[in-house]
Amino acid sequence: MKTYKPMSLHIPDCFYRVSVKALVLDSSDRFLLVKEENGLWELPGGGLDFGEKPQEGLRRELKEEMALEAKAISNHPQYFFPAINPNGHYIVNAVYLTELYHLDFQPSPECLEIKFFSAEEVFEIKDLMYPNVLEFAKLYRIS
Repeated sequence: MKTYKPMSLHIPDCFYRVSVKALVLDSSDRFLLVKEENGLWELPGGGLDFGEKPQEGLRRELKEEMALEAKAISNHPQYFFPAINPNGHYIVNAVYLTELYHLDFQPSPECLEIKFFSAEEVFEIKDLMYPNVLEFAKLYRIS
């Protein structure tokens, strides 16, 4: 069996970090965001580890960040789009429709607070949003 060996530090021009995100909706079709320690709002989820299936990665991230378990995660992303994170790194977001058992989260530095937002509400406080959330809200508004 061949094992994975990291490439040199040179990253090819077409490199994007894959970020798996949960699309958790309320009865008004608003989407769940988490407030991080830095005061910015983000979609729940995070970076996909090498060799990990998207649903596995999303389950892991929800558990790590919020101590929550997913009841169901869609087989395919509902949204897939590139963005640049605040550090200037290129990321691609795969957003999966997700149902949680409950919203009784445990706070962590990556999740101090949770709240449902409409796309319009995101743009009202856009300075408090991560860039990928703004990109997502644009897509969500037109779909």
